[in-house]
Amino acid sequence: MRLRNVKNAKEIVGNSSYVINNPMEYKGKYNKLFNNGNPICLEIGMGKGDFIINMAIKYPNINFMGIEKYQSILVRAIEKLGDLELSNLKLICMDARDLDSVFSKEIDTIYLNFSDPWPKTRHAKRRLTSSTFLPIYDKVFKSTKRIVQKTDNTGLFEFSIVSLSNYGYIINNVSLDLHSTEMDNVMTEYERKFSSKGVKINYLEAIKK
Repeated sequence: MRLRNVKNAKEIVGNSSYVINNPMEYKGKYNKLFNNGNPICLEIGMGKGDFIINMAIKYPNINFMGIEKYQSILVRAIEKLGDLELSNLKLICMDARDLDSVFSKEIDTIYLNFSDPWPKTRHAKRRLTSSTFLPIYDKVFKSTKRIVQKTDNTGLFEFSIVSLSNYGYIINNVSLDLHSTEMDNVMTEYERKFSSKGVKINYLEAIKK
């Protein structure tokens, strides 16, 4: 993905009321930040924010957090929030490899939406469902671990099923054509673009207790 620099991105991100600039200070106590005991769901690689914003609107009794590595992309999500006042949504600019430095046993669900497939074999460890990341997720999940993935990339999807299964996850729901099912679905910006071109969306829900 080609990134375009956004003027004043650092300032825009730093001044947003939705962005947590000091996430390490809230490790293990995000429910205090949200001021409730509701479940906390995390989207890794939230992109321009369509999914996480609309999930927060649709499910006001669930807390949502989105992380994005690049400030220039996070700015686009902040712009979409506009005048919305969503008390159940927070954003962090960070790398997923550092998740366990800012969360501790408090996440109920992780969403992986259209993650970079890293198609070359030598880059497999960079995939968000690889053995590099699954042990990190163990440290941030509560007792029951739930991962929901959507992707248009068949190779990544097949890799994810094998990797998650080998790590002890049970694949509860699988679809090779999500939009042909009746499952409740909030679309991402990529998903909307792909589906308009007739691309089928792969979906899985994996649970580990």
